[in-house]
Amino acid sequence: MRISARNQIKGTVIEVTKGATTSHVRVDIGNGTIVTSSITNEAVDDLGIKAKGQVTVVIKSSDVMIAVD
Repeated sequence: MRISARNQIKGTVIEVTKGATTSHVRVDIGNGTIVTSSITNEAVDDLGIKAKGQVTVVIKSSDVMIAVD
């Protein structure tokens, strides 16, 4: 995967909490640091994001996105 955002951190999903339209995805990036991203439920389903899954946290300006390989 190639992307313009340079702040990419690999981590492990520890929790996905679905709401009416968006999900909060909590990712352990190591050393006790947890990053949380709010993304659509559709994106969670399309990307197959689940607890214990490996993802990349992509941070661009004020956005925190989730990527999978």
